[in-house]
Amino acid sequence: MIVATAGHIDHGKTTLVKALTGVNTDRLPQEMARGISIDIGFAHWTSPDGALVSFVDVPGHERFVSNMLAGVCCVDFVMLVVAADDGAMPQTREHLGIVDLLGVDQGVAVITKADRVDARGLASVQRETRALLQGTSLRHAPVLTVSAVSGQGVEALRSALVTAAASGGRASAPQGRRLRYAVDRAFTMTGSGTVVTGTVVDGAVRTGDRLLLSPGGHTVRVRGIQKDGEKVECAQAGERCALNLAGLDRSLVRRGDWVVHAQQHLATARLDVELRVLASHPKPLRHWTAVHLHLGARDVTARLSLRRGESLEPGQSGFARLVLDQPVSAARGDRFILRDHAAQSTVAGGRVLDATPAPRRASCALHLQRMQALARPSAVEALAALVNCTPEGVDAQAFARNFNLDPDAMTAVLRQAELCSLGHADQSRVFTRSQAQARESRDRAPELAQNPEHARLWQLAEPVLRRAGRVGLTVPQIAESLQAKEAVLRDLMHRKAQDGVAVRVGEGRFFLRTTIDEFVQVARQVAQAAPGQRFTAGRFRDGAGIGRALAVQVLEALDRLGVTQRVADERVLRDPIQNSSTASRTEEIHRHE
Repeated sequence: MIVATAGHIDHGKTTLVKALTGVNTDRLPQEMARGISIDIGFAHWTSPDGALVSFVDVPGHERFVSNMLAGVCCVDFVMLVVAADDGAMPQTREHLGIVDLLGVDQGVAVITKADRVDARGLASVQRETRALLQGTSLRHAPVLTVSAVSGQGVEALRSALVTAAASGGRASAPQGRRLRYAVDRAFTMTGSGTVVTGTVVDGAVRTGDRLLLSPGGHTVRVRGIQKDGEKVECAQAGERCALNLAGLDRSLVRRGDWVVHAQQHLATARLDVELRVLASHPKPLRHWTAVHLHLGARDVTARLSLRRGESLEPGQSGFARLVLDQPVSAARGDRFILRDHAAQSTVAGGRVLDATPAPRRASCALHLQRMQALARPSAVEALAALVNCTPEGVDAQAFARNFNLDPDAMTAVLRQAELCSLGHADQSRVFTRSQAQARESRDRAPELAQNPEHARLWQLAEPVLRRAGRVGLTVPQIAESLQAKEAVLRDLMHRKAQDGVAVRVGEGRFFLRTTIDEFVQVARQVAQAAPGQRFTAGRFRDGAGIGRALAVQVLEALDRLGVTQRVADERVLRDPIQNSSTASRTEEIHRHE
């Protein structure tokens, strides 16, 4: 779990983190000299039972709110710190407003410096703090009292953090996402080159991965990963880590960049968003208001674009477009904060709905329908609603990139929404089944002309895949073996995957259905032999007789197909497969593949 501090200057945030972890997060010479935090600092603590809690300590001075925002962009949990001898102060309220606008609903309010007041004064601050939390995303947060000097309450706070970490963290991160890593610091290390620190927001990063720095588009290779001071081979969503990046000059990377899977790279200067204006903001937000956009760890200037004659009153929510002065990298669901043009006060916050919106040519009513569709809670609900108001069909690739869905996850969304994708490669569009049937009837003649070639190719490709067995083959490898056109084979393999005859694993490796059935049986055997029926990727690798990287990809595919479920660093079989035969379960899986 990643925890950010929040609160007014000199209320003891850094001292509290040191009491919890033993680490002084103030690292800059001017921080040491002045005794205040200027930039974000980092520490971590591992509980005796193995719970890992990473801390992002933020500055509390009003002049450094932009740095504070860089620290809270990707956290799970907030410690709102209030000094017992001061009570709530201006930055207490502004930081809490920011946390509320970001939608962080897990946290604890910590009253520090309890040794400096008597019981009556402490009770007064406790009441004030509870009242402050009401009406915010932290309204259910407990209020704890500590003294970093005497140690009072520190163990109780540690216990609360361990409990919170056990109920959330990376085990609950969405599956089927490509890597998105938010950079909050970059530096050069002698003998290593460029190093960045940040948070894995989606997916996973592994040593040796070739990725892109976004929005700049520079190609990088992960030379090494360090997590909590130790070298590791992989970091997952919800974890902080440092990446040693080969092929990247330090001058090309800055705070607010993203390290991403190539398919998630985009540079956009327009964002369609849903936002809420702070109730305490003194005036409405009008069309073309100049703002500072804080998204991830990036701060860029932008304009707020509303429909003609519209405005957003204090406390009001609505849809808008942000027109940026510099490109950023973003995805649907990313949280952001807006501050005024002088960067003096927080005015609003919300979430991205569309990271690459088209120019506004649709009617106001249709545009509103699309925004309402994208605001639905899940990708399944959003796609179903979007198709209903998009007669020309929804661009499948654009939707998948916006929601950061890998091909298998997108296939699952289509299945759950009971929708159809027509076309192939990078030109498919999503329709309702009735729309798809009407379109397919118009295209039936050209399709029939193509099918004989597919049938002939599959007669050649199927034995090649059978011989490949548990190694599987990529489209280029199949094409080279058959001396066939790669584009035609790619179309064929995707169709076979839709039919359930073949299954795609990872980004483009295909296996026969019968081979996937073998992997399911391996998972059952490994689980039955493992303590508590929980097994690691290493155990599965040994049981399947394949390499570790491929074993991880196969397990991720089995996760998405509903065969296994990831719990921390282990897997368990899902209940349905434990209560039915392997054959019947895999039949169900492949019907929906």
